[in-house]
Amino acid sequence: MRKLTNPNALPVAARLYEYLCALQGKGCLTGQMESGWCGTFEHEINYILARTGRMPAIRGLDFINNDFQGCVQRARDWHARGGIVTICWHTGPDFSSSYKQSQENDLDWEAAFTPGTVENRDLINNMDRAVPYLQQLCRMNIPVLWRPFHEFDGKWFWWGRGGEEAFIRLWRMMYDRYTNLHGLNNLIWVLGYSDAPGDFKPWYPGDDVVDILGGDSYKGGAQGNLYRRCLEIAPEGMPICYHENGEIPSRAQMEEEKAPWVWFMTWHTRWITAEESNNHEKLREVFHDPYFVNLHQVPDFISEK
Repeated sequence: MRKLTNPNALPVAARLYEYLCALQGKGCLTGQMESGWCGTFEHEINYILARTGRMPAIRGLDFINNDFQGCVQRARDWHARGGIVTICWHTGPDFSSSYKQSQENDLDWEAAFTPGTVENRDLINNMDRAVPYLQQLCRMNIPVLWRPFHEFDGKWFWWGRGGEEAFIRLWRMMYDRYTNLHGLNNLIWVLGYSDAPGDFKPWYPGDDVVDILGGDSYKGGAQGNLYRRCLEIAPEGMPICYHENGEIPSRAQMEEEKAPWVWFMTWHTRWITAEESNNHEKLREVFHDPYFVNLHQVPDFISEK
């Protein structure tokens, strides 16, 4: 069985990873992204609970708008309930802005990777903005499915517009600083492709800095082709996840399309609440299917010390 890339990973992170590796082809964790757009960060979770009587195993959070401490608190609360936490980060290249800047702003890539420049100093210092908050979660023994720089190959976010080589340097820089300098031993590193056309391989940062690989798609079904594109570059035993979806794939769709994702995570607001994306019957079907793992079914050992 594969081991985490970080040899100093917390035991709780190692146990979670072992569980994910063992789950492949045998089950699929349910997941839901939060938003706070409807006045409460519980809107999406409560929507699922009201219609299925169940809650997802994985809660998706975002450091967007510098909501660092808020995410820490909600991650702590979810972990205390026995759940699994994943965090992404929509931000500009200053690592201190929001969605608009993540799409519209850019780096001077050459200067940013040249030691001694102002741009290099700023890149290093700014990407560390999340460190104190991830350290809080580390001290609380909370593992995090850490999903930075997602959908990089789509090139709609600044972190992908520098091209494959620049992205790989950026990923490996963050991995090295967060893991080796700051000792964030609670992180499980999730590489998140989009479903944009093109070859995935040139974007892959390496087996030594990626723990989980997956893709995003809002096209419906189980996206078997996307799964196979991920499978082609994933080393043997690496979990493959569907870390952003609109329509939730059913077990039948996953079997038919040969796409045994280890988890799915539905995007927030209308993607979970609109009838055309996920009607009530579909939600009940998935959340009551024994193939899918919900919050109350997550093994207790994941939250043990």
